[in-house]
Amino acid sequence: MTRIAITGAAGGVGRTLLEGFSDHDVTPLTYDEQDDMDSIVCDVLDREAFTEALAGQDVLIHLAGNASAYADWSEVREVNIDGVYNAYEAAVANGLDRVVYASSNHAVNMADVTDPSEPETMQPDAPTVFADTDARPDSYYGITKVAGEAIGNYYAVRHGIEAVHARIGWLMDREELVDTQENPDHEYPEAYARFARAMWLSPRDCRDLIERAATADLPENPVTAHGVSRNDERYLSLTETQRALGYRPRDNAGEALDG
Repeated sequence: MTRIAITGAAGGVGRTLLEGFSDHDVTPLTYDEQDDMDSIVCDVLDREAFTEALAGQDVLIHLAGNASAYADWSEVREVNIDGVYNAYEAAVANGLDRVVYASSNHAVNMADVTDPSEPETMQPDAPTVFADTDARPDSYYGITKVAGEAIGNYYAVRHGIEAVHARIGWLMDREELVDTQENPDHEYPEAYARFARAMWLSPRDCRDLIERAATADLPENPVTAHGVSRNDERYLSLTETQRALGYRPRDNAGEALDG
């Protein structure tokens, strides 16, 4: 049984994982106490406390951070960059085997957006993005995700720790996906709806993706893997994710909306 620590466990992705990781020994880490969760309270900017919290773990799934594509630099810089540095330092100090870093589609979206000021949009002829496509962040948030991947690349080579950069799409249940299709007040309502259909990551596909990222035998190190469902309109390539992690998405935004 793999011992897995999850930072940011009180967030949407974290809670989704906790619902489906019953086959592993999971330790949730949260920024503050949760009424509905037994967790270790730990600020990822406190490296000493972070290091103590990872004692005895095998794998770290690092989700903690500011996840807004509209955040200012001052809101993402420390937690999204220094927090990742602390994550790898704490992992190395404890001899962990692997860090699964929650990167994002926003690290590579700029060529696909309708308007550079609107990172959650998609042009109709958006070019395909592969795992090795050059970084093209669409926001300050995206810039920090590029930096986080670079940190992981360094630690993979310098310290030999396995690093998986999971470029997570847009985690939503079906009802939330439906809501994104009806946004008349958005400046680009169809481009926003199209982006949601392309980036949708269903809860069960999210659990499958991150579990594979945490436990699969890696063919190389580091690994960059896109994380979306098998959506008809996706432009993030899943070939690398399927080959490197054995990920097999089961859901599709088009089918979900039709259903």
